[in-house]
Formats: sequence, C-alpha cells, structure tokens
Amino acid sequence: QVQLVQSGGGLVQPGGSLRLSCAASGSIFTINIMGWYRQAPGEQRELVATITRDSSTNYADSVKGRFTISRDNAKNSVYLQMNSLKPEDTAVYYCNAEIRTIITPFKMENYWGQGTQVTVSS
Repeated sequence: QVQLVQSGGGLVQPGGSLRLSCAASGSIFTINIMGWYRQAPGEQRELVATITRDSSTNYADSVKGRFTISRDNAKNSVYLQMNSLKPEDTAVYYCNAEIRTIITPFKMENYWGQGTQVTVSS
C-alpha cells in the first residue's frame, strides 16, 4: 500500500508565497517522475510542474519563473515553492508520483495526494 500525504497551502495575498510538500510512504520500490497538478473550480486538472528522479524539471508556461519544484529522493518527497502568487493560481493542488511498489516492482503505477487548497486573494 502506498500513500501520498500533502501539507502546506492555505490563503495568501497576491504577490505572496507558499510552499507545498508531499511525502510518499508505504511499500515503495522506486519512484520515477513526481509532479504537481492543480484544478480550479469548473476547470480540468492541469499540469503545474514535474521533476524526474535526476531532477530534470518541466513547468507549465503560466508558472515559469514563479514556481520551483524540487524533490528529496531519500525522503520520497516532492516540494513546490510558489512565489509571486496571483489570483489565477487559486486551485486545489495535487501531488502525483509514478511508483513501482515492492509487491509489483515491474509495474509503474500512478498515485495521487489528497489535494490541498491554495487561495490567492486580498
């Protein structure tokens, strides 16, 4: 059994910063790509950023230069530092990880965190 547990988020004024964290636990053999997605009310879930095991990163154009994704492989964790936040960043943020478990080491499965609300408002 694998779980992704998120922390961070909340309410922040425009121009402010927040940091999201996500830790994977359970019967983990290895973690491939980790990432963050978000979903605003009435919208589809969209990619925010991803990071490979060797820390190659990819960002949505809307967050480039403002958000930074990082990971700690020893802690099975991924982070999202969000700076210069805008009202349009308001959404529920989800972490995601591609994981091979000890039980099924030859199968890559997709896991999601529980989601955390980020609200940018004055």
